[in-house]
Amino acid sequence: MKNWFSDLDRRERHTFWACSTGWALDAMDLQLYAVAMPALVSLWALSPGQAGTLGTAALLCSSLGGWLAGILADRFGRTTVLKITILWFALFTFLSGFTQSYAQLLLTRSLQGLGFGGEWAAGAVLMSEVIDRRVRGRVVGSVQSGWSVGYGVAVLLYTLVFSLAPAAVAWRYLFFLGLIPALFVLWIRRYVTEPERFPGSSDANPAAAQRWSFLDIFLPPLRRHTVLASLLAAGALGGNYVTLTWLASYLKNVRHLSVLGTGGYLAVNIAGSFTGYLTSAQLSDRLGRRRTFIFMACAATVTVCSYTLLPLTRATVLLAGFPLGFFQSGIVAGMGATFAELFPRRVRATGQGFSYNTGRAAGAFVPALTGYVSGRLGLGPAMGLCATGAYLFVLVAATMLPETRGAELGDQESH
Repeated sequence: MKNWFSDLDRRERHTFWACSTGWALDAMDLQLYAVAMPALVSLWALSPGQAGTLGTAALLCSSLGGWLAGILADRFGRTTVLKITILWFALFTFLSGFTQSYAQLLLTRSLQGLGFGGEWAAGAVLMSEVIDRRVRGRVVGSVQSGWSVGYGVAVLLYTLVFSLAPAAVAWRYLFFLGLIPALFVLWIRRYVTEPERFPGSSDANPAAAQRWSFLDIFLPPLRRHTVLASLLAAGALGGNYVTLTWLASYLKNVRHLSVLGTGGYLAVNIAGSFTGYLTSAQLSDRLGRRRTFIFMACAATVTVCSYTLLPLTRATVLLAGFPLGFFQSGIVAGMGATFAELFPRRVRATGQGFSYNTGRAAGAFVPALTGYVSGRLGLGPAMGLCATGAYLFVLVAATMLPETRGAELGDQESH
């Protein structure tokens, strides 16, 4: 297998590390809530619905942040927006540590979501435009593996902090650590520049930039791409969010694991997730975008149903966490490159940001729905049912989208 990373030039490598690290830090800040949620549920006597709503609120606001960041990135630059969004979500994660009530935490989590959503919108299009089309799927998919790294850091911090401090204050320390990503902006300012394909750069077509309109993505021939990409994102992210939001609670409250035990089981799931991102990125360039989406969605459905609905032993649950993470993340890995290939240069960040984050908004309701359904069916069956329903949307959208593997990122209007 050819080592694509060694073939990247200096500028491409700097962009790769900026986007992958930014995404990892984004994931770390978001997942600090997921790992702290069991403690908050106990300390504040939250209902499952309230706990799910805290997760959903951040995801819904992240959709708005993604829409805005996509529009701003087409106007003012990818790297500029990337830096602003990282500072934003780091600040409001930090402020979450000072909250004294459910309502206050709901507010800070919602505001954090604006930056969380915007970071992906700017970073994904930045990476897609810098990298050679022949390895775009591998590189952009590998960038998204940074999510698993950030999630892993969140679990490590959770295990460390909750082992050293009582739960009543440990969750606050976790959120305070969420300010760390702000320091990374200094590195981005020094080493990362705008891609030449950005509409405002020197080689861009000024006339095309002037014709830009947000409504263009809702007009033929782009409207079909916008709808199908949004549907695919809704299914992929909705199913993914079920596990990201509820797995820690499932292991602790349903499987009755300790803090260290929960951290160990989550580590296996995260290792599978990381491997799934990298493997799916390779498959996306080799098999094509559509085939990879369909395969991963089918496998994720079987895996999540087996994990949550079958009477598995603890040892089996531990091992099954790997394929659970592998396939849930394998679906998501191909979206960055695919969505960039669906839209022309002048509205690429707008179309990509809108589609991904519209899907995120729809998918954000799935964790809350899981929480409410769990009141009737139990958490395990609710997770399996809701995730399966979400993955069906991926199958529908993937069969209807055009194959875009290897597409040139020019001013194309259709494929």
